[in-house]
Amino acid sequence: MLNKASPSVIRDSRYGPPVGKRAADLPGMVGLGVAAIFPDIPKALYVEGGDVSIIRKATESALENVKIDMIRPQHTVNILTSQYGFMIMGGYAYAEMVKTIKEVIERKTGCSNIRLRVATGFRIREPEEIIRHYKLDEFFKGKASPALFLEKGVPIETELGTMYGLAKIYDADWIIHAHHGELRELDMHRMMNRAIKPFSMSYARMETRSIHHMNFGPRSSNIIPKLIFESPFVQSKFTFGCFLQTSPQGIIGVDADNDMYAIDRRLMVLAFKSYGKIRELYNEIRECIAVMDGPGEPRYMIGGGTTFGNLTEAELDLFDLDNIPVSLGYGLYQYPPHQPKLKSVNPSIKALVMNHFWLGVPQLELASHIPTILVGMDMADLVASDSMNHKFIDYVVTAGNLETAMTFARRLANTDKVIAFDGAFGAITCSEPLAEYFIERAPVVSERVDNQLMPGWLRQRGIDPATVNV
Repeated sequence: MLNKASPSVIRDSRYGPPVGKRAADLPGMVGLGVAAIFPDIPKALYVEGGDVSIIRKATESALENVKIDMIRPQHTVNILTSQYGFMIMGGYAYAEMVKTIKEVIERKTGCSNIRLRVATGFRIREPEEIIRHYKLDEFFKGKASPALFLEKGVPIETELGTMYGLAKIYDADWIIHAHHGELRELDMHRMMNRAIKPFSMSYARMETRSIHHMNFGPRSSNIIPKLIFESPFVQSKFTFGCFLQTSPQGIIGVDADNDMYAIDRRLMVLAFKSYGKIRELYNEIRECIAVMDGPGEPRYMIGGGTTFGNLTEAELDLFDLDNIPVSLGYGLYQYPPHQPKLKSVNPSIKALVMNHFWLGVPQLELASHIPTILVGMDMADLVASDSMNHKFIDYVVTAGNLETAMTFARRLANTDKVIAFDGAFGAITCSEPLAEYFIERAPVVSERVDNQLMPGWLRQRGIDPATVNV
């Protein structure tokens, strides 16, 4: 079950420090195979370092049954992508899916005016880095462009009034929603309208994004992407969605459909089957040191095929719709009546070592609730200059190197259980004591999810568990 840990590659970025020693290289760190503890989790078609031609074939196959005859040779098409897709296992699988979509559209419709839009969360220069790194401008013949939330908006009339999308997203005759299905932002979407959430986030102006994040709670906010997506304006341009499907094992396939709600339902069931057990396994942790050691902001950083955000909220079953979670910007400060006032960060995380992560996203709740150690002055200087976290540096200490940081963290947390979020799929990078604990608890977790939790998640969403192969 225990192998040498294999962290994901970290792409060079102005938002992070130079890549140094990785947590996986520390003595006592191992890679605990996900398949070894949960053999029924959907198997990987592709893992990092594999042959991306597999992704090309899967995309071509998925597009076989998608209606695209609305696209004519004289039309313009925007393929819409997210910066986060390019963080999945080095980004090469997502890039290959996007390239394949372009080639299939060209071949089947004769349309050649196909543009790429790379949408962003907060880091406004990251789309430029992505386009350059994957040579997307070359592939799209000069028609690859960032789509930033601060750029010119376009009004979208909805049943709740006027909202604003990005003009650059919608400046084509047709749009293709090219996205990814790994588990992130669960506290916000609760696996409802997950497939269309980017229409109120990545593809929206900042004012409309703020409505989603701040004006609604973590369940009612799911109405915003639905209203935007179903608006006459968006529907007049929408063609189909194409999603990179994942499990903690890796990329398991590509799903495409003209019906986004069909994709949404398949994503929902896949999430329960793929991530229910690993989320519940993280809920079994009573004490640990978490190490940030990958690309992106901490909450979205992958470890064992799922994000750090799923550990920070592991003590609450976010698939259970009867629970109202602590959600950034909402539950963290405005507790719904009669709900427990949970801590904003899982109290089982006794220390946080930040070896490598990217700036640009608010995350002060981490350092203000967990003893936090930065690794190296390059990291400290970046954090001190981060306008999104201007007080973060006041809550942390800085260690000269990773070994010193880990020694201090162990003394502080009084535990030798360590888990690293280093972008790895297929295995959990962790210390041997934590791996042994996971191995011990996995059978209990598997039984609980199969027989108690998953049937409840399905029934809450109107699905008879007997009709789903769990």
